[in-house]
Amino acid sequence: MNALLISTYEMGRQPFGLASPAAWLREAGVRVTCLDLSQQVLDDKAIFAADLIAFYLPMHTATRIASQVIRKVRLLRPSVHLCAYGLYAPMNAEFLRKLGVSTILGGEFEEGLLNLARRLKQGEPVQASDPAESNISLSRQIFLVPDRAGLPSLRGYAHLTLPEGTKRTVGYTEASRGCKHKCRHCPIVPVYNGQFRIVQRNVVMEDIRRQVAMGAQHITFGDPDFFNGIRHAMELVEALHREFPRVTYDVTIKIEHLLKHAQCLSVLKQTGCAFITSAVESVDDHTLDILDKGHTRADFIRAVALSREVGLVLVPTFVAFNPWISLDGYEDLLATVAALDLIENVAPVQLAIRLLIPMGSYLLALPEVQRLVGPFEKSALSYRWEHSDPRVDVLQREIETMVRCATKMGADRRAIFDQAWACVQRALGTPDKSLPAGVAPSRARATIPYLNEPWYC
Repeated sequence: MNALLISTYEMGRQPFGLASPAAWLREAGVRVTCLDLSQQVLDDKAIFAADLIAFYLPMHTATRIASQVIRKVRLLRPSVHLCAYGLYAPMNAEFLRKLGVSTILGGEFEEGLLNLARRLKQGEPVQASDPAESNISLSRQIFLVPDRAGLPSLRGYAHLTLPEGTKRTVGYTEASRGCKHKCRHCPIVPVYNGQFRIVQRNVVMEDIRRQVAMGAQHITFGDPDFFNGIRHAMELVEALHREFPRVTYDVTIKIEHLLKHAQCLSVLKQTGCAFITSAVESVDDHTLDILDKGHTRADFIRAVALSREVGLVLVPTFVAFNPWISLDGYEDLLATVAALDLIENVAPVQLAIRLLIPMGSYLLALPEVQRLVGPFEKSALSYRWEHSDPRVDVLQREIETMVRCATKMGADRRAIFDQAWACVQRALGTPDKSLPAGVAPSRARATIPYLNEPWYC
């Protein structure tokens, strides 16, 4: 029995979503080939040798890329069994089935993949899943240590640049999946519905040990919210620091949890946390309420202050363009980022991100969202929406193009931010307007640790 596991993109990380199921399958005697197409080319030989080909779909970008690969694989092997698994698989089940994918797995997918491989190995008929059937498992799995054999070297993935200019090789692991919160725009919610699952601490630590042995000097914890299980999280970082005191790490934590567990921030700093990513999304309270983010503008400002008090770097992410923002609102977003001295903390792509409304989004339960969305666009894997003020959509496209071009040209974050400010002022008809007086001067980029592949969906 040969299984081919394919990842198309995971933000510059070595895919946990290949290594984890590979361990399950190999333990059961399945011959597994892993291909990360962000680093490797599609191998026709592996395609023809496979009895099962499974695509890992953890995010929107990965799913769009995978759709093209699935079409190619289907042409090469019309009869091979195709599976799609990961967060975005059940959300796009109908689309994927039309591409020829027979099995869709979401949530805790390892056990489902193993069961599928066993059935195929035994020659049992496996029919295309019924669209009405749930293929989402929230079982409490006993995880196996991820098997990273055959994956590209960690040195080929994103690296961390520290303030002194030192670059560190980055590993990636997950201490939990899902989230106990229900932010309406979040793609995790339709799958996990307010639940999260722990990866056992011994498994996480052994995964880290193996990656350190492979050269990892920094670990990204990919949990949607590292503080969902606060005791689990703190025990992990303390154990990590005891065993590898020179290994740094980064985590993602909600603003709400940063405030609730403020007493833990100093421990993060002491145990080697290089930075915290937090999905702030907006600085407008009305928008935050629609998204059900669980924090306010004032909470965000307080979280920035708390982080700085203990010497932690907070990296906010935004859904900068959404149906409820105005030109003045976008100007306010930029002014707030500048006033909080966060220009160097914000990856330029965050200044251009437009709200995605995928299939199954909890936003679709809101009557006002139902009224504004157009038909579902298969090419974009999201519902189309247009802003009530056409100038906002024009500005979004202008800034998206500017950020893409400026990033390719190597422009620094302050220069790109200044161009975004100029764009919104032209849209407002005030091209000579400067940032408000009293705005904190931007710190040098070298003072902020950062990954060279920024977070986005």
